[in-house]
Amino acid sequence: MNTHAQARSRLDARLVAYRRLVDEPRPHRGWIRAIRDALGMSGAELAARMGVSQQSIPDIEQSEAAGTVKLATLHRAARALDCDLVYVLVPRHPLDEAVRAQARRRAEALLGRVAHHSRLEDQSVDYAGFASQVDDLAARLVDRRGLWALPAPEPADAVYRTSVEE
Repeated sequence: MNTHAQARSRLDARLVAYRRLVDEPRPHRGWIRAIRDALGMSGAELAARMGVSQQSIPDIEQSEAAGTVKLATLHRAARALDCDLVYVLVPRHPLDEAVRAQARRRAEALLGRVAHHSRLEDQSVDYAGFASQVDDLAARLVDRRGLWALPAPEPADAVYRTSVEE
């Protein structure tokens, strides 16, 4: 297993605990307000603990509920509420799966162009041969630089099927 694959595996293992939190809804008025209310803390008390004006607390709470709060402000509010701020990006799919899918899309796009030109010259490869070539190239592309470069390629099997049908 190479260095990138090991890093993906270790990070995926660490993220398992956070995956179940993704579907947990945020309180409609935000975490700051929900925790402040549960603690029985007034806006004035929170403002004093944060070192801000009392008038800024509703703005902070509204910006958090709207998803526009600054991370530094959220960190200050968490400290003032005696909470930990947990900041994490949780991938929708396991990282290795995401990398392999992207490598396959790249391989399909690259080989799709070649397959198209080969068909124009009446040297086309059957679909099974094309799929095998895609698998081989995708395996070589997995940890190469530029894998995620934009634009995202069009899947070649769609190109391949379209031109075969013509």
